[in-house]
Amino acid sequence: MTKTKTIRRPAKEPPPKVHKLDSSNPKLKYIGGSSFDAWNNTIAGQAAAPIWHGHNPEAERIHERQVASLSLLAGISPNDEFEGMLAAQLLASHNAAMECYRRAMIAEQTLEGRKENLGQANKLSRTHATLLEALNRHRSKGQQKVTVEHVHVHNGGQAVVGNVEGGGVRTKSENQPHALGYAPGQTLWSENSEREAVPVAGDGKR
Repeated sequence: MTKTKTIRRPAKEPPPKVHKLDSSNPKLKYIGGSSFDAWNNTIAGQAAAPIWHGHNPEAERIHERQVASLSLLAGISPNDEFEGMLAAQLLASHNAAMECYRRAMIAEQTLEGRKENLGQANKLSRTHATLLEALNRHRSKGQQKVTVEHVHVHNGGQAVVGNVEGGGVRTKSENQPHALGYAPGQTLWSENSEREAVPVAGDGKR
C-alpha cells in the first residue's frame, strides 16, 4: 500500500500594511510648511529641542520657551517643507549664537574662554545670515531686479526707458509718454503717421 505524503506549504504572509499619507486637512502647515502633519510635528520638535533651559529647568519655563519657538515658526510661516527646515535652522542658529554671547559675558572667566565664545557666536551669526538669505532667495524664486538710475547715451547709441527685470523689459511708455529712447542723428516720428518726420539736429548743428 502506497502512503501519500502530504507536503505542508508555509502560509503566505500578509502583505505589509501601507500607511497612506493624509494631506486632506493639515492643521500644522503654518509651522512646518508641509501638507502632512507628520512632518510638521517633526519640525516643531526639532526646533524646540536645541533650546537651552539651564541646569535646573522649571516645567513652566520650558513650556514658555517651546511656545515661543513655535511662535517664531508660525511667524515665518513656511510655504513648503524646504522653508520649514530653514525656519527651524534659523531658530537653532539664533539660540546657539545668543547662548555663546551670554557665555562670553560671564564674569571671572579667562580671556581665551571669552574669545572662544565670541568667535563661535560670530560664526553662528554668519550662518544665520546665510540661512536667511537662502530663505529669501527661495521665496523670490531667484528673481532679480535691476534699477538703472543714470543713463548716458553717446553718439550712435540707443537707450531704453523702462524697468529692466530678470524676465525682460517692461517699458513705461503708457505712463510716461514723454519718455523716449532714441539715437542722436535719427528721425523721430510723431503720433500721427500721416505727418512728415521731424528731423533731429545732430551734435554739430546744435
